[in-house]
Amino acid sequence: MDATLAPSRRNPLANLLRRKEAAILIALLLLTLVIAVIAPRFVSGTNLYQVSRQISFVAIVALGELFVILTGGIDLSVGSVMGWAGMVSAWAMVALGLSPPLAILVGVAAGVAMGAINGSLIAYVKLPPFIATLGMLSFAYGLVLGLSKGWPITGLPRSFHWVAQGSILYLPVPVWIAGLLAVTAHVVLTYTAFGRRTYAIGGNEQATFLSGIDIDRIKFVLYMISAGLAAISGVVLTSRFGSAQPDTGRGWELDAIAAAVIGGTSLAGGSGTVLGVVIGACIMGVLRSGLVMMGIDPYWHISIIGVVIVLAAVLDVKTKKA
Repeated sequence: MDATLAPSRRNPLANLLRRKEAAILIALLLLTLVIAVIAPRFVSGTNLYQVSRQISFVAIVALGELFVILTGGIDLSVGSVMGWAGMVSAWAMVALGLSPPLAILVGVAAGVAMGAINGSLIAYVKLPPFIATLGMLSFAYGLVLGLSKGWPITGLPRSFHWVAQGSILYLPVPVWIAGLLAVTAHVVLTYTAFGRRTYAIGGNEQATFLSGIDIDRIKFVLYMISAGLAAISGVVLTSRFGSAQPDTGRGWELDAIAAAVIGGTSLAGGSGTVLGVVIGACIMGVLRSGLVMMGIDPYWHISIIGVVIVLAAVLDVKTKKA
């Protein structure tokens, strides 16, 4: 056995601590500690319950963002897709009288359809992801306003409220949904050919194409996955509010991208993990709640989050050069 490898194999803790996720987790713990010292109410059971539910919404959207960023792309439309899916599901229940399970499927399908449009424009028309998804951001939001006339859709069945407001084993239902989706995403990206090809496209798209892999088809599917996860989050968020609000999801693309980047996902593609994204979503949730608890003026929140995103991107660049 190579002597240089023996210590590494005998000390799994050292290997774990060298992973990028370990540093991000430490940053999360330190952030939580600082906020708890300044605002002790932050670590109360009630607040942590609420924060965990909020984190789950961000995590679901960020997981979808991970899939496209791994190829060097980006999806700016996830926020509008959230609002669109939530509005469609609410409309299906109120106007068409569909049961909540069927309405949820209709809403998610409507979101996936937006992803199919994104994927077609990017994979086959060859539009840059930034342009295609920016256009979809505006288009989907326009559909929301057209369907709702700018008014919320209320009167949703009480059974639908349980999707976001219920709990299982003392944890909010959205946390269980996010956990299940995270495990599924990890399995897909780590143990399937589709996942390996996704990483390969981000690592070297030209070499992946020359190896005979249909990169256009993979990109098409990836943007459908991103929109589908955004749609799930949008429907669950609609359940959380108890009504479909026209501005649901507005600006959430910032949180999703931030969670992915803070979690160690490289914007250049080819690098990123589900665990990192989940920790990044936790940092975003803790940061947003902490800013409120510490009495920071809400008008400064977006600026602070913007600084965090830039710092995470700079750290990513410096790490790659090291």
